[in-house]
Amino acid sequence: MKLIDCHTHLHDFEDVEISKVILRANQAKVIAIITAGTTIESSVKAINLSKRYPQIFPGVGIHPNELHTDFSEESANGVLELASLDEVVMISEIGLDFMESSPDRAVQYKAFRSQIGIARELSLPIVFHCREAYHDVVRILKEERAFEVGGAMHYFQGDQLIANQLIDLGFYISLGRPLLRMPDLQKVALNVPINRILLETDSFPQPFKKNRDNWTEPRHALDVANEISRIKNIDVEEVASVTSRNTLQMLKNAIMLKSHFDSLSLHSET
Repeated sequence: MKLIDCHTHLHDFEDVEISKVILRANQAKVIAIITAGTTIESSVKAINLSKRYPQIFPGVGIHPNELHTDFSEESANGVLELASLDEVVMISEIGLDFMESSPDRAVQYKAFRSQIGIARELSLPIVFHCREAYHDVVRILKEERAFEVGGAMHYFQGDQLIANQLIDLGFYISLGRPLLRMPDLQKVALNVPINRILLETDSFPQPFKKNRDNWTEPRHALDVANEISRIKNIDVEEVASVTSRNTLQMLKNAIMLKSHFDSLSLHSET
């Protein structure tokens, strides 16, 4: 069994933690991990981490909650420069967040549209954030023709209508640990075809949890796979095989990840 965690922020962990986190992931059959930047600086960290570990692959982008000032031409050029590097497999994390405390919506719209444009220019998929902004996200995906590069809504917690709209546009539904505790989301997952589902953990350091063992890590992608197996009444091996294939198909230009996945697959089976 071979799993891919398609969305983490592994580069935000302390250096002394990362090798241990990766080891635990490997033990849970998670053999490839994508770590997504949220600023220019963290995107650089994601790229640098991928150079140290063959299992790690970076995404670059500016998260909507990091848009404290206008999304400038300099910001766009910074994303473009990083995204042009061979190591980068996607534009992520980008999107919209309409919580009351979130940055100005006009700035968010500008940044989301611009970064979709960069993705289209470089033929990279987008993995995007959406909170309280489902209809606006779908509208912009259509208007900016993001379906030409594809991608996924990460940490999906929407309803069946939103899932269907995304699938109709050619996007994947990325499911994380909320699936284990949200009955309504479980109903949606039941109705989403397995060939449109990705696995993720959205792992990041969680010092607000008193017990370190309770931090979400890439190893928990196996828990998500097991839950999908239960919901759909299919073998977890099938869940692993199909969701990994889905991720590789989404990352159609990520030759390095595909070759590493194949080599790590062989290694994991010996």
